[in-house]
Amino acid sequence: MTVVLSDLDGVLVDSQASIMRAWRRWGREHGVEREAIDAVRLGRPTSEIVAALTPQLDVAAEARALDLGQAADAADVVALPGAADVLRAFGPNGVAVVTSCIAELAEARLRAAGLEPPAVVVTSDRLRRGKPDPEGYVLAARELGADPAACVVLEDSPGGVRAGVDAGMRVVGVLTTHAPADLAAAHERVATVAEWLERHASAAGDIPV
Repeated sequence: MTVVLSDLDGVLVDSQASIMRAWRRWGREHGVEREAIDAVRLGRPTSEIVAALTPQLDVAAEARALDLGQAADAADVVALPGAADVLRAFGPNGVAVVTSCIAELAEARLRAAGLEPPAVVVTSDRLRRGKPDPEGYVLAARELGADPAACVVLEDSPGGVRAGVDAGMRVVGVLTTHAPADLAAAHERVATVAEWLERHASAAGDIPV
């Protein structure tokens, strides 16, 4: 039986507007040029980005405030095509979310998008190392009782793709935020999660790994 381990932002939900509002507001408050904010590679823990841009600040406090601010400003986060279908098709014991968000932010975005959080949600505050390290995907598989070889990872970022590959899993690159060449390490690439479901099977158990 295939188990799905999915990234959140850019795969299940579109949160780009909320993300950029928060980061640009934070940049204005701390004198960080908008160009520097817009050039940031997202999809990793907020603390890593804060440390790179403003190491002189209290990184942990700033990151926490940024994340909670985004959680409170998630009203326009929407589900991406296929998100609800994949959660429903694989059910509570066959799907997990693995994200660089903290727990509060992940839940806020899922619920704003009308998606019920699965039983296993691996967030950055549960990990020692974020993507591209495979730790998050390895932990999600363990908590679902799944062999990594039976897991399919859905990812939209190069770092996330690398994490899934290094975890020994089949990786599907979802082309919502990056060009195909950026996700060349993925085993296959699709425009959306909906396309992946349609491409492979009418029933979750038929999807190959």
